[in-house]
Amino acid sequence: MSDADAGANDNPEMTTVTLKVPQAFLDDLDATWRAEDFPSRSEFMRWALRDAVKHPSFSRRGWKDIATSEHQRRTGEGETYSSDEIRARLDENADDGE
Repeated sequence: MSDADAGANDNPEMTTVTLKVPQAFLDDLDATWRAEDFPSRSEFMRWALRDAVKHPSFSRRGWKDIATSEHQRRTGEGETYSSDEIRARLDENADDGE
């Protein structure tokens, strides 16, 4: 976590943002921040949003591919790829400007 996280609750410039998500997604989000040892859901969300803003080179298509793959893995519909195959695909996407 960055220095921006330190004392975030004491920062008078913090603004509350309301976000609606499906319950299943919220359950996954809560499991993730707990497993990753974040102190709160808000800290995890700030970290995730900050990462998305600071590193926008990872494309929306890339996120969609990850979500699709995760769904396919969970439902047994997906294929298995080696780490080399995944790296090659990520390199291809980077070359395409995605």
